[in-house]
Amino acid sequence: MPRISSFYGIVIYMYYDEVQHLGRPHFHARYGDYEAAVDIDDGEVLAGDLPARARRLVADWCRDNTKALLRNWERARLHLPLEPVDPLR
Repeated sequence: MPRISSFYGIVIYMYYDEVQHLGRPHFHARYGDYEAAVDIDDGEVLAGDLPARARRLVADWCRDNTKALLRNWERARLHLPLEPVDPLR
């Protein structure tokens, strides 16, 4: 599972061959024992859970990096290496 970013203890991954979530562009965020799949288009949690503060940070980061995330989504679909995405600052 390729790691594409990390910030404030949150690690962001994007998978290559995941079939869940009906092909919706998304990524996975892990924070401690929590994990959630997050929609790239709106930053909403598709599955799983994150604490409220981590969820807000992930949504802010997603909003700031939507273009880079969508580029990585397309790269993942083509089985190309993913590019790092800047962390939340």
